[in-house]
Amino acid sequence: MKPVSNRRLSNQAMAFVLAGGRGSRLNELTDRRAKPAVYFGGKTRIIDFALSNAVNSGIRKMAIATQYKAHSLIRHVQRGWNFFRAERNEYLDILPASQRVSETQWYLGTADAVFQNSDIIDDYAVRYVIVLAGDHVYKMDYEVMLREHVESGADVTIGCLTVPRSEASAFGVMDVDKFGQVTQFLEKPKDPPGMPGDPDHTLASMGIYVFDWHFLRDILRRDSQDPNSSHDFGHDLIPDIVKNGKAMAHEFTKSCVTSGLEEEPYWRDVGTIDAFWKANIDLTDFTPKLDIYDREWPIWTYSEIVPPAKFIHDEKGRRGSAISSLISGDCIVSGSEVRNSLMFTGCRAHSFSSMEYCVALPRVSIGRHSSLTNCVIDSGVQIPERLVVGEDPEQDKKWFRVTEGGVTLITQSMIDIRSAALD
Repeated sequence: MKPVSNRRLSNQAMAFVLAGGRGSRLNELTDRRAKPAVYFGGKTRIIDFALSNAVNSGIRKMAIATQYKAHSLIRHVQRGWNFFRAERNEYLDILPASQRVSETQWYLGTADAVFQNSDIIDDYAVRYVIVLAGDHVYKMDYEVMLREHVESGADVTIGCLTVPRSEASAFGVMDVDKFGQVTQFLEKPKDPPGMPGDPDHTLASMGIYVFDWHFLRDILRRDSQDPNSSHDFGHDLIPDIVKNGKAMAHEFTKSCVTSGLEEEPYWRDVGTIDAFWKANIDLTDFTPKLDIYDREWPIWTYSEIVPPAKFIHDEKGRRGSAISSLISGDCIVSGSEVRNSLMFTGCRAHSFSSMEYCVALPRVSIGRHSSLTNCVIDSGVQIPERLVVGEDPEQDKKWFRVTEGGVTLITQSMIDIRSAALD
C-alpha cells in the first residue's frame, strides 16, 4: 500500500475531459453542437458539471479534448472558464483533434485522444490523471476518489454506480471481489450480468478513471502500436488492466456531493431526449433530486450580463405567471402562463400562451395563443401564434419529433417546414 501524504492529491492531479462525442441519441439537439455543449438546468451546459466538480475538488490543471462540431463548446469554455491563471500554476487547455500524430489521423478513440496529447500532459508535471466524460450530470468530490486510488495501490480506479440490469447495456459493467478489485469488465454487453445477491442490478462504470500518469503513459504508448485495438478505454485499456494488472472500483456513494436535500446520490446520463427532458423537469420539483442551489458546491458556468426576468400583465386570461418553474435572466413572461417548465436565458412568452412541462432553450419565443405541453424547444426557435403541441401526438408527429416517452422536440427547421407546407 502506498503512503498518502498530507498534501491534497488534487494539487498533484489534472483532469482530462473527453468532450468530442456527438451524442446522436439526442437527435437534432446535437446537429449544431457536441453533447457536452448542450444546455442544461436553465443556464448551464452539460460539461459545466465535470469542470465544476474538478474545480470544487481543488484541481487546477485541466484539458478538454474536442472533436465533433466543437465551436459552441470551445466558445463557452473560453467565455466561462477563462479564470485560470498560469502564474498560479493553473491551466485549462482546449485540445481539438489536430492531426498531431499523423496528417490523416484524428482522434481514433477515447484512449487515443489522451495519447495524442501526451506531451502536453508531460508539461503539466502531474502525478495523477483523472479521465472524465464531459457529458454527465452529477456532483462528485474527486479528491476522495484520488485518495482511495493511492491508498489501494491500483493501476486504475474506476468510478462506478449501481444501475438496473435492464439499463446496463448502455454502460461498461464490472464484477468485483469482496475487496473492491475488478475481476471482469465488459463494455456495453447485450446481456449484462447481475450483482451477487442482487440479480436485477449491475455495477456500471461512470466513465471516470484515475491513473498514475507514468503508468497511463506507458499503456497508451503500447495501445497506440496495436493494430487490433480500437484505442478506447472501455473496450481496450480497462479490460486489459483488469486481466493483467490491478483495477479497483470506487463507489460513487463514497464521493457523491450532496447538500442534505438530495435523498440519494444523483448521476444522470442525459443522452436521450426523454432523459434530457426528465432531468431538466425534475429540477422544478419542490425538493429536486439534484440541488443546484448548493452554494458550497456551485456549478460554475458562463453567466451572460443580462437584465432580470420580468412578468407583465395582470388580467383574467392574460396574466404573466410562472409556477414551479425555473426562469432565467432576460426572460419576459408577458401575459403567459408557465408551469413546471424551464426558460433559459432570453426567452419570451407572449400573451395568452401557455407552457407546461416544457424545456425552452435560450432565446425561444412563444407566440400568442400557443399551447405547449411536454416539449423540448431548441435554442432560437420562434413558435408561431396558435400552435398547439402536446394534445394530439399523431398530429405532432407530422411536423416534429415525438419520442417513445411522449416528449416533442421542436427545432426551427421543423417550424419552417411546417410553415411552408401550410402556406
